[in-house]
Amino acid sequence: MIEAIILGAIQGITEFLPISSSGHLIIIREVLGLKNVGSLSFDAVLQLATTLAVIVYFWKDLIALVRVRDTKKKILIWAIVVGTIPAAILGFIFEQKIDSVFRNAHTVAWALIAGSVLFFIAERYSAQRALKNIDAGLIGQQKELSVLRGFWVGCFQVLALIPGMSRSGSTISGGLLTGMKREEVVRFSFLLSVPILLGSGLKKLFDLGASGTVDTSLVVGSLVAFVVGLASIHFLIKYLQKHTLNVFIVYRILLAVVVLLFL
Repeated sequence: MIEAIILGAIQGITEFLPISSSGHLIIIREVLGLKNVGSLSFDAVLQLATTLAVIVYFWKDLIALVRVRDTKKKILIWAIVVGTIPAAILGFIFEQKIDSVFRNAHTVAWALIAGSVLFFIAERYSAQRALKNIDAGLIGQQKELSVLRGFWVGCFQVLALIPGMSRSGSTISGGLLTGMKREEVVRFSFLLSVPILLGSGLKKLFDLGASGTVDTSLVVGSLVAFVVGLASIHFLIKYLQKHTLNVFIVYRILLAVVVLLFL
């Protein structure tokens, strides 16, 4: 039970912060020896709980997508649809390969470093683009979400299939590289997470139910992940309104170094 609570809290914190939930779960298991709650299926059910947190937090936005039929809402719907396709297809094809090859602490460490490089490039590009806009007298002018940009961001979501990369960090970086406004990128990143995490979680939940392994610890861990996930969403949205990804870059690199040296 304690193990499930720990993993649920970690999932809730790290699913939305750009530091990789799957990577942290793998590292924590190796550090604390939580091998008996270590399956990919358990992770996916925790993801389902945090996906529910996104749905609850953004329920007004999601209802508006169904009820309102203006052009921007239609663009957002189609951007989510096409942005989901790359990760859905590749995740389905390579699920077993990912589970067997990438789920170890050292692979996570290198992915943490690779993700940090991506975040740095995205932030540098965003900052340089902002300076060019100022020089050109185009202060505040940034590109809006389009179906093509949604697909581009979705391609970056594929990187999150590798534990340690971070889904939120990869998609936010992809959005920044398109020139989109930071606040819009963060919001789209959360909305884009719903289909892929919901589909993955439901599939794994069905697999767990079929094998008779749904138990109290799984339920408790999911509840913890849901509550902590709500708090994490709120924090990240507020934080990135005034800050960059730099603090997460530093954290990821430091964690990677510790893992490579001591695990």
